[in-house]
Amino acid sequence: MEYYEFRAMNSDIVFAAEGNRAAEGFVATRAFVEACERRFTRFSDTSELARLNRSAGNWFPASPEMFDVLETAEACYLKTDGLFAPSILPNLQEVGYTHSMDELRRDGATPQPVDSSRTAIIPFSEIELQRESFSIRLPMGMQIDLGGIAKGWIAERGARLLAEYSSACAVSAGGDMFFIGHPTGETGWEVGLEDPRNPSEDITLLWVDNGAVATSSVAKRVWRQGDQMRHHLIDPRTGLPAETPWLSVTVFAPQAAVAEAFAKAILIGGPASASVLIENNPGLICLAVDQKGALQVLSHEKESVHGFA
Repeated sequence: MEYYEFRAMNSDIVFAAEGNRAAEGFVATRAFVEACERRFTRFSDTSELARLNRSAGNWFPASPEMFDVLETAEACYLKTDGLFAPSILPNLQEVGYTHSMDELRRDGATPQPVDSSRTAIIPFSEIELQRESFSIRLPMGMQIDLGGIAKGWIAERGARLLAEYSSACAVSAGGDMFFIGHPTGETGWEVGLEDPRNPSEDITLLWVDNGAVATSSVAKRVWRQGDQMRHHLIDPRTGLPAETPWLSVTVFAPQAAVAEAFAKAILIGGPASASVLIENNPGLICLAVDQKGALQVLSHEKESVHGFA
C-alpha cells in the first residue's frame, strides 16, 4: 500500500492505493480535490459557492457537481429533521467563523462579540432545484455553507477516481473517509478512532469494510470570540454553537456525504435526537465520544463494524 498526503480544505488529505499506477492516480486525484476546493469554498469570492450565494433570489446555472451536492444536502436536511442545515452561514459568521480555520489559527485573531440579534435561519427546504437544467434558486437572504458535506462528497468522488488506478484504495479528508476494495491479504481496513481530547491518540481501532466513515467534532474547529469559546457546529434551532454532551460522533454509511451530514446532525441533536434519527435510518452505524472520552455505540448493528466495545 502506497500513501500520499497534502493539505487542502483546511484539512490533512491522505490517499492510500495499491498497484503500479498508484502514483499516477495520486496526481489525478489531488488535482480533482484541489479543483473541488476552489468550487465549494466559501472563503473565496470567485468560487462557485460564493457566486451561488450572491445570486440568492434568482436562478443560478450550476455545475453538475454543485447541483449534486445541493441535491444531496436537501435530502439530508429532510432526513435529519433539519438538524443538518447548510443555510446557517450568516450565523457562523456572527460567531466569528469569517475566515478559514487555517487563517484563524495562523493569525491568532479574536473575533469580536456580535451585538445585533442573531440572524433567523431560513429553512433549507426553501431551496429550489431544477435537475433538467442544473439550476438552483436560493430564496432571498439565504446564504449557505457546504464545508462538511462537500468534503464528504469530495472524499467519495476522489476515492472513485483513484479506484480507476488501483484495485484497493481509500481517501481521507479531515475525518471523512471512503474505502474501495481491500488491501492485499486483508478483509477490511483498520481505522483509528481519534480521541477528540487528544488528537495524537486513538480511543480504539475499528475494522471497517467498503463505504464511508465520517466524524464530526466540536473539539477541532474552535476559537475565542470575546470571552466565549466557539465551535463551528451551529444548532439551527438556536443559531448558536451547539451544546451537546458529546465531543464527537462517527457515522458509518454507504455514502460519504450522508455519513458526514448525519454525524453532524446527531452530534448537534444529542442523545434524544440521536435515538429518533437512528430509529428512522436503521442502516446507520454510529459511535459517540463523551466529555470524559467514553465511547458509546448508538446503533443496533454492532456486528457490521468490528473492533469496538
